[in-house]
Amino acid sequence: MKSFPVSLLILALATATAFAYDPSPLQDICVAINDPKSAVFVNGEFCKDPKQATADDFTFMGFRNPGNTANPLGSKVTPATVNEFPGLNTLGISMARIDFAPGGLNPPHTHPRGTEVLVVIEGTLLVGFVTSNQLNNTLFTKVLYKGDVFVFPIGLIHFQLNTGKTPALAFAGLSSQNPGVITIANSVFGAKPPISADVLTKAFQVDKKTVDYLQAQFWYDNN
Repeated sequence: MKSFPVSLLILALATATAFAYDPSPLQDICVAINDPKSAVFVNGEFCKDPKQATADDFTFMGFRNPGNTANPLGSKVTPATVNEFPGLNTLGISMARIDFAPGGLNPPHTHPRGTEVLVVIEGTLLVGFVTSNQLNNTLFTKVLYKGDVFVFPIGLIHFQLNTGKTPALAFAGLSSQNPGVITIANSVFGAKPPISADVLTKAFQVDKKTVDYLQAQFWYDNN
């Protein structure tokens, strides 16, 4: 069998680096800080002087307590992105804790800058994602139990629903320090200012009364 050309290997590595979503850091640490007078600007955040960093900068304690699921969706996402966890700056990763009441839903949404891998800690979850138009909007779905892991590719619409009769808990890892989140219903029907009813009636092939009703709803954000 012929050996793989070194030039192609170098090209592949260079291409992978060029298309990375979070740039590789050029220093050991870069703790995000809100004081621009004593910082440098990297990856969209000001960085603390590395000599002033402490262990606390690399510790996040926000996952200790369950999220409040007493809301219309019956779920609560507790994020640990660079916005809540400054030590993640330039490291290209983040996490989230997701609590579900019985029947609770983490509604269809996307992460425009990150792939998500989810592990179920307690309970039973129906999860799934939908591919792009290129693959005919195919739904990939699975019922997950304690210890199961599922991955949601970057940018694709996905969801999690607690189908059990007890609370459920999952943790997610994301491939960006700031993956972003776009909740589909909120974005389409809760946009400010609102999207024209002429656009939505034609896009969803429904009448204006239906669009007006949906736009009048309170679209809860569980993040």
